Amino acid sequence: MTAFPLIILGFLLLFLLGAGVLEFQLHQRVLATIPLRIHVNGTRGKSSVTRLIAAGLRAGGLRTFAKTTGTAPRVIDMEGKDRIIHRLRLPSIGEQVRLMSFFSKEKPDAMVMECMAVQPQYQWIAEHQMIQSQIGVITNTRPDHLEEMGPTEKDVALSLCNTIPENGSLITGEVEKYSILKDVAASLDTSCILSNESTVSEDELNAFNYLEHPQNVAVALDVCDAVGIDRNVALSGMQNVQPDLGALVVWKCGFDNKTISFVNGMAANDPVSTLQIWKFIIDRYPAKGGTCVLLNSREDRPVRTRQMIELTLEEIKPDHFIVRGNKVDSLLDRLHHHSPLTQFHTIGLDQPTQKTIEMIKTLTNDSLVYAIGNQVGAGQEILNQLNMVRVNG
Repeated sequence: MTAFPLIILGFLLLFLLGAGVLEFQLHQRVLATIPLRIHVNGTRGKSSVTRLIAAGLRAGGLRTFAKTTGTAPRVIDMEGKDRIIHRLRLPSIGEQVRLMSFFSKEKPDAMVMECMAVQPQYQWIAEHQMIQSQIGVITNTRPDHLEEMGPTEKDVALSLCNTIPENGSLITGEVEKYSILKDVAASLDTSCILSNESTVSEDELNAFNYLEHPQNVAVALDVCDAVGIDRNVALSGMQNVQPDLGALVVWKCGFDNKTISFVNGMAANDPVSTLQIWKFIIDRYPAKGGTCVLLNSREDRPVRTRQMIELTLEEIKPDHFIVRGNKVDSLLDRLHHHSPLTQFHTIGLDQPTQKTIEMIKTLTNDSLVYAIGNQVGAGQEILNQLNMVRVNG
């Protein structure tokens, strides 16, 4: 009798092993039906670069599927149309396998997948067990998700290196940590290309219907070049791409007899990216009526709130600073000397979002509002209300 449970356990183990082998073989068949696989990772810009690459490949005549995980997860079909991903459970990297099986049935020429793993071990599995790409992309490496990939910026870079393919190509826009990426790529017999954003002109950027970073475009163009697609053909496809929901778009909002420009930078969660976006937009929108930073914070992210307040007052130094947050007044007072001309406006998280809109309405005509922080919940409500008063497309 004592041996019977062991026999059952043995049969169960054999069954699970057999099922695992069968699943592995089926996935290898799926991979064989997708000739070109591109895996996009990085701290910022993954969704945008995924879309840009897919658009460039389609313009070059390749039947291309893409999948993003950005502000809202999407599948982009072979015609460039977004398909919403409806999840019945929490997101997991197994989603990638199911989508690849779906893509394979459509016999695509190429697939561009944004990495959805954060922990280093899952990033490795996503590349080396699931996608097995020929071209890997690391957009950049910045100090974010330090709890999972840190604690240092070098650790973040090494973690992202888990998605570098073997015997393939790596294309990156990361300058500061490039040597780390290059060394890891070399250990995997993979070539490494550093994209140069200066190769993308202002006129080429202005042809986009939203604010796209030159680094993102340069990386995507290098990927398309590696595939053999003409630069002008690829760029034309990219300039007609449907942007991610978190893409930088300048809204002109009408309030009574004045117009205020609004830029949503809430998709950038780390201070480095937030400051980079600010420098990017202020060069293009000088804001004759003054500048305003709107920080929508989260009560469960006090460290991030402090970082964003420090960044705003030490680096951006706007004319107005609207903070949706609790228990921030003492911090603002302590840091006020960094930007003594900035006027503070604080709003509690329990206050209706309409109060934030009313605060924006008091700004001078031709002001520029730069929104940072968290977009989920109240942030999205603020966007929805501002969208109702837009006076441009």
